[in-house]
Amino acid sequence: MSQYFRELTNAVRGLVIPAVLIAWKDILLELRTKDIIGSVIIFAIMVTVVFNFALNVTPQLVNVMAPGILWVSFTFAGIIALNRTFTVERDHGSLEGVILCPISRDSIYFGKMISALIFLLIMEAVLLIIFAGLFNVQVISLSLIATMVLASIGFATVGTLFAAMSVNTRSREIMLPILFLPVVAPVIIGGVEASIHAVSGNAFSEVLVWIRFLVIFDIVYLVICPWAFHFVLEE
Repeated sequence: MSQYFRELTNAVRGLVIPAVLIAWKDILLELRTKDIIGSVIIFAIMVTVVFNFALNVTPQLVNVMAPGILWVSFTFAGIIALNRTFTVERDHGSLEGVILCPISRDSIYFGKMISALIFLLIMEAVLLIIFAGLFNVQVISLSLIATMVLASIGFATVGTLFAAMSVNTRSREIMLPILFLPVVAPVIIGGVEASIHAVSGNAFSEVLVWIRFLVIFDIVYLVICPWAFHFVLEE
């Protein structure tokens, strides 16, 4: 039994440590260059402000329209962030080196997914503050925060796979949303529905239905996407 646990610990360590190092590398690189966070946050704020004035959201409609505007901003800004997931390695010719490293493909996938998730959560935190100021909506609620985190996990999980798939295409800025949006649509729908109930102050049981919906899709994506990532890297 002790031998089994020792082997299991070594296997987990061999998966987790390289994944953390890859994620930490991406975070350090972003802290130096600020290529992703700055541009994504500015874009998300501009989309939110434009929708606010274009749709003329009234106090009577704010609970219905504001979550949709929030998720449109988050989706398009998130796609921009995901486009940069493997771009640095490709531009510097180091993508092949990462693939040839003696580490699991799962470590590469989860390292990239974790860094993408962190960037998305930072963008969302800033966007929620702007969102609260423009629409006078209470955003500090457990249900809304849980919704954003769960939806971001699904978004980053699927996005990392399709970012790797589209990085070597000539029109990756076009290919990524075309491939990505149909697959991630359930997460966006669940996020919008849960956000509407959370912003409207409905009973937590109504939000919980959609939170469970998001958890189910997160689990499915976390199983399928790392498996499919092996085949994407081989191509």
